Amino acid sequence: MSAEAATAAAEIASAPAPVERLPVSVLTGFLGSGKTTLLRELLRDPDFSETAVVINEFGEIGLDHLLVESAREDMVLLASGCLCCTISGDLVATLRRLHQRRAAKELPPFRRVIVETTGLADPAPILHTLMQDPMLAEVYRLDGVIATVDAVNGMDQLDRQMESLKQAAVADRLVLTKCDLAPDTKALEERLRSLNPGAAILKAVSGRLDPHALFDAGLYNPDTKSLDVRRWLKEEAYTPAADDHHEHHEGHHGDLDRNRHDDHIRAFCVTRSSPLDWDRFADWVEMMISLHGANLLRIKGVLNVAGADGPIAIHGVQHLFHPPVELKAWPDADRRSRLVFITRDIDGDTMARSLAAFLGEDAGPA
Repeated sequence: MSAEAATAAAEIASAPAPVERLPVSVLTGFLGSGKTTLLRELLRDPDFSETAVVINEFGEIGLDHLLVESAREDMVLLASGCLCCTISGDLVATLRRLHQRRAAKELPPFRRVIVETTGLADPAPILHTLMQDPMLAEVYRLDGVIATVDAVNGMDQLDRQMESLKQAAVADRLVLTKCDLAPDTKALEERLRSLNPGAAILKAVSGRLDPHALFDAGLYNPDTKSLDVRRWLKEEAYTPAADDHHEHHEGHHGDLDRNRHDDHIRAFCVTRSSPLDWDRFADWVEMMISLHGANLLRIKGVLNVAGADGPIAIHGVQHLFHPPVELKAWPDADRRSRLVFITRDIDGDTMARSLAAFLGEDAGPA
């Protein structure tokens, strides 16, 4: 192994393992999309126990006083076992305080955290907070983004509001709300799949659904106690539906921007067959961030890095990336590097060509 490869492998291996950290889900959704109703119903559900929910105001949730076991100025403990906490100061301070009080056994030993955003909020800054703060990165890990979409008004909101489009594009779980008022959601579901083919689409009626379906969207699979790259990456979702035999091409495939209102958002996969030079790949990522950071909505990948013992998983949101994680083994016999993207105004051909140029390779057929 060369000195450069050894250094890169050491940096990758030193990345914190996500297994012991508390999973954090970010709950977002446009104004009136039913986010608060969904959260209120979850707080009533015993299967949602051992969860801490960080919100802006208790009054917005409308907690039933019969469900409240104890309360203080910034915290409410519910009979279901859930803990509600308001954002005091800023999110970093609130999450730090939650962890400290949990470690001191002043709070119930919650096993997950949900952070609710406002209806006009871009979820990216919250994701950046979880990725940037060193203390938070040691004790919390991002599980996923949950976005509510109004089944009645969702099509119009996606047409008119870029915030709504972005929330749907970065989500790991898309929850259709008010489905009792809109029995036919086929067109909306097709549009959401085009925007974000890797996200599971769930349906809520009067805010009710199985809470278990919302979670465990991250790289770590709590059922198997292992890192599950196939479940997390969902590369096959980025292959065009017309390509029934799922043939993979060197370069990219899948620009799923079929809806006329959503032609700024692209979802695609870039693959490379040869092992990657880590330094060149890192330089390419830095270049793309400097030129297009705000438009790199979501990036996930599993990489075959020259000199590394196992595959490397990467995950980025706009201009920030989680520390890379070295996996113990490949999930299958496929040793290609695979990167799935959701971008704004960047197409797959451009991404594949620029990566190939940095690697000193031919981009290959699209």
